[in-house]
Amino acid sequence: MPAKASGLGSLNVVDDFDGGFGWISHPHETMERTSHALAGDDGVWAVDPVDAEGIDARFEEWGGLTGVVVLYSYHRRDAAAIATRHDVPVYLPEGMSALSAGDIAASVERFEGRLPGTDYQLRPVTNLGPWQEWALCDGETLVVPESVGTADYFTAPGERLGVSLMRRPLPPTALDTTDPERILCGHGEGVFADASGELQRALAEARRTAPRMYVRHAPTLVRNLVAATL
Repeated sequence: MPAKASGLGSLNVVDDFDGGFGWISHPHETMERTSHALAGDDGVWAVDPVDAEGIDARFEEWGGLTGVVVLYSYHRRDAAAIATRHDVPVYLPEGMSALSAGDIAASVERFEGRLPGTDYQLRPVTNLGPWQEWALCDGETLVVPESVGTADYFTAPGERLGVSLMRRPLPPTALDTTDPERILCGHGEGVFADASGELQRALAEARRTAPRMYVRHAPTLVRNLVAATL
């Protein structure tokens, strides 16, 4: 089982709700990279997407692709390829200095505040050197690309939602003030039941449960860290 698969994946929908959907293109990779499409006024926005066979037709069902958003500095994924195919820009947060237009093989736009044509507000999560991460939240749906997730290697025993390996010592307190009905993660399936409670628990217990998480997933964590930098 590879840490990060390559090539065109398949459209495995995992998060389906009235405001969009999410998919995992390579369900057998250990990184469990999840992509999302968020509905706007004129179609959908793809967030940190990994390409998949059939995804273009799914975008069309929602009115077409408006743009592609990269929320985390290590999540270029297939953003440029999808944006180029649909002749739309890749949107980067205004403060994301770790990625420049030269790093994206597509037209690039910067944005801050509200994602155009939606109610999603851009929220800073962390800016620790090369780790630059933002979330999107419209009051009901919270999209977090990296700091929390449900993929197996994000969680300690008994957790549904966990703080990522690198954030366990310094949990993302920027998420403390959110009260979402659902959480869409960049790794793993979304949380649709007691999302706010799961988030608060994950943040509060991140340090305490870290040793168990590291022991449980040490080999996978090392492989995924190496794969993430390639």
